[in-house]
Amino acid sequence: MTGLASGVLPGADDTIVATATPNGRGALAIVRLSGSRAHDIGRTLLARWPARPRESVLTEVHDGTGTPLDQVVAVRYDAPASFTGEHSLELSTHGGLLVPASIVAAIIGQGARLAEPGEFTRRALLNGKLDILQAEATADLIAAQTRAAQHVALQQLDGGLSRRVDALRDKLVGLEALIAYDIDFPEEDDGPVAPARVQSALDEVEQGLRGLLATARGGELVREGALVVLAGLPNVGKSSLFNTLLGRNRAIVTPVPGTTRDALEAVVEAEPWPVRLVDTAGLRETDDAVERLGIEVSESYLRSAAIVLCCGDDLASLRRAAEAIRALGGEGGQPSQLLLVRTKSDLRRLEPAQLADLSRELDAAAALDVSAESGVGIQQLLTTISDVLTNQVGGLELDAPMLTQARHERAVSYALGELALFRDAWREGALPVTIAAVHLHAAGEALRDLIGGIDTEQILDEVFRRFCVGK
Repeated sequence: MTGLASGVLPGADDTIVATATPNGRGALAIVRLSGSRAHDIGRTLLARWPARPRESVLTEVHDGTGTPLDQVVAVRYDAPASFTGEHSLELSTHGGLLVPASIVAAIIGQGARLAEPGEFTRRALLNGKLDILQAEATADLIAAQTRAAQHVALQQLDGGLSRRVDALRDKLVGLEALIAYDIDFPEEDDGPVAPARVQSALDEVEQGLRGLLATARGGELVREGALVVLAGLPNVGKSSLFNTLLGRNRAIVTPVPGTTRDALEAVVEAEPWPVRLVDTAGLRETDDAVERLGIEVSESYLRSAAIVLCCGDDLASLRRAAEAIRALGGEGGQPSQLLLVRTKSDLRRLEPAQLADLSRELDAAAALDVSAESGVGIQQLLTTISDVLTNQVGGLELDAPMLTQARHERAVSYALGELALFRDAWREGALPVTIAAVHLHAAGEALRDLIGGIDTEQILDEVFRRFCVGK
């Protein structure tokens, strides 16, 4: 892997420092230092310098006046064998606010500057230590809230997606070379390249890209969680159900209509799909300005939900809630998948046939009887949610590379579009082959940029804006 030009990053020659652990009271903190002067600064401030790379030493750190600041464990890394590819130093200090902050201040006093968000990882990218997909996976791993998201991020950090994209790009480059050979040496060997050979190579690349693109929706759900919204009339048990699904009391539950004034969101570790569960304000007309704002937030969630749990404690409340939800429409004009959830089943008996008839009438994916009080039907509800998501997206293969971000999906979609333009121009002879081949090159460049052949600051900023300082 080759690094990118250091000029892509302003201040790339600076030595940077940051605390790599969260601020606040704790046993330990880590201060990271990277850049050409990292070792010089370390030798100035440390009472004892590690004799060898990656060797831990217990030493004191002083400020520029010689005043002791802390007793630390220091580890030195020599370029290029470090995370950033530069000379680096990591100090394990005592935690809290003052100790690490005073050490960072002392290092800045020796000529370093405070790192920007994600700058350590950005330097690793620019110095060829990882590609841009792996850099994104680093941020995803830190932000992971579920085991599925953790697994996918680790797989991507290991280079699984990069290898698949790189293999497809190699095939695309091979196809481009085949066309170039036919243009430059049409009379060599056995004459012009057979159209069937070009067709076969083109089909293979397109099939691979379509398979990769098909993972985008699943990747989004793994990374973000599938948006599942509880909706219904006031006081039908939505918040009680929300708390039961979470396993803890997050929403306030009272018999007073309008208690939930805003949407509450939490992640549920459902199998196989992680779920972003949202409890919303009751659907009703109100003159209360604050409650009206809460209902508007709820309506926004409902329009973008993958699944809406339409809650009601009887047939009438279920029907009224479903009608209100359907009236809102969905994102892009597509209605959300509706699950009818008859709550408080421990208090009121209802014949299963009645619920099934209502489900067919309202075109719901399923209808279930549940009780937050007794727990009846809760596991079945979670299973049904997972089944509906699988029907929407397809099966989840956590060990297979998948697209997890909008940037990935845009790049692969663009490459497929360019291949379609080449296919039409080449097959119909609408353009000279030399001009049609430009589409092949554009498709290859889209995949190159996806892996890490990044030449613009704008794309790098898009990737690293979510990173924390110190990573």
